[in-house]
Amino acid sequence: MENNILATGGSAGPILAADAGRDPMMRPSSPPNDIRDEHRHRGHARPAPVVPPVVPPAAGPRGEGGAGDALATLVRHPDLAEAVLTVNTHMLLRSTLPPRLRELAILRVARRRGCEYEWNEHVGLAAEAGLSEAEIEAAGRGEAADALDLAVLDAVDELDDDSALSGRTWATLGEHLDEHQRMDLVFTIGTYCMLAMAFNTFGVEPGDARRKGSRRTAAGSNGRLTGAADFRSGASR
Repeated sequence: MENNILATGGSAGPILAADAGRDPMMRPSSPPNDIRDEHRHRGHARPAPVVPPVVPPAAGPRGEGGAGDALATLVRHPDLAEAVLTVNTHMLLRSTLPPRLRELAILRVARRRGCEYEWNEHVGLAAEAGLSEAEIEAAGRGEAADALDLAVLDAVDELDDDSALSGRTWATLGEHLDEHQRMDLVFTIGTYCMLAMAFNTFGVEPGDARRKGSRRTAAGSNGRLTGAADFRSGASR
């Protein structure tokens, strides 16, 4: 079942974060207005997908093309698919990282990488892991009230920007997470950055049916569900 694998959830020696004295990154104050805008905001233009569709375009307003869902794309390269699914099985089913923190990290990756497919797939998983509607939207912006949640979001930003964690963030994480959990966090962030690159490059888009099945966050006072469809009007740090 793709949502469980690609929905893209003996001690080792000491691990030290690089640049221990580095201050956490400064957060931009003005938000992008679209799920892809943060990627463009960082100076990157999105090229057209390089892989032709593996299934005919779906009917309806979102039937403009794309490479179909993630698994349908990956099975074009069976050996690669097996390797990717093995890693994702660990990240979602065997990781020592609590699901709530895993989903916080993945949502931030999806926003930073402008990957609507990844965001759409994980909004529902985040709700199932205990994140509220407000926490889900805040995670996309890189915001959190809890110190550990914020450290996880900072970890995404630092690894995506610098390929290393600051000493401050590593230490904050260490106040709450053991070594294995911190290792799983780093690999979760890296894995979902990689998947976002692949999904964006191959044109994997969320279709209407998948969107409806994935947006399972709580309804607000006006009865609307907040998820990828509302992401375009959200703020970003």
